[in-house]
Amino acid sequence: MQTNPLNDQEKAKWYQVVFDLKKQFGKKPDMNGLLFIIGLQELGVLREFNKQEKLELMHIATAKLLSFDGYYEFEKTDEEGWPHYKLIATPPYLDLTTQEELLKRLVVRYFEEQGFFQS
Repeated sequence: MQTNPLNDQEKAKWYQVVFDLKKQFGKKPDMNGLLFIIGLQELGVLREFNKQEKLELMHIATAKLLSFDGYYEFEKTDEEGWPHYKLIATPPYLDLTTQEELLKRLVVRYFEEQGFFQS
């Protein structure tokens, strides 16, 4: 799978997400930070998390994002409220640059679907 670089509109939205989150949290989020934020949003719970739970939140976010392209599918929410996804198709191997472009595009799509860009 080859992913094209972000187009100008996607870049503008990407920078808007990063800028607005930097204003909100006081620090520019890296990709791991964005995945953590998305995982928190998907879980819907704000509390202290241990290191393993933080990794699980990032996994939830990654699965949610990759579900847009059909690699994962939402399966269920467990008794503790944690969402679970099942792997539908193995994502192709991507070099780091291509992987980051794909994740940026999916992060923009996630925030679009959350109504982030509404005026």
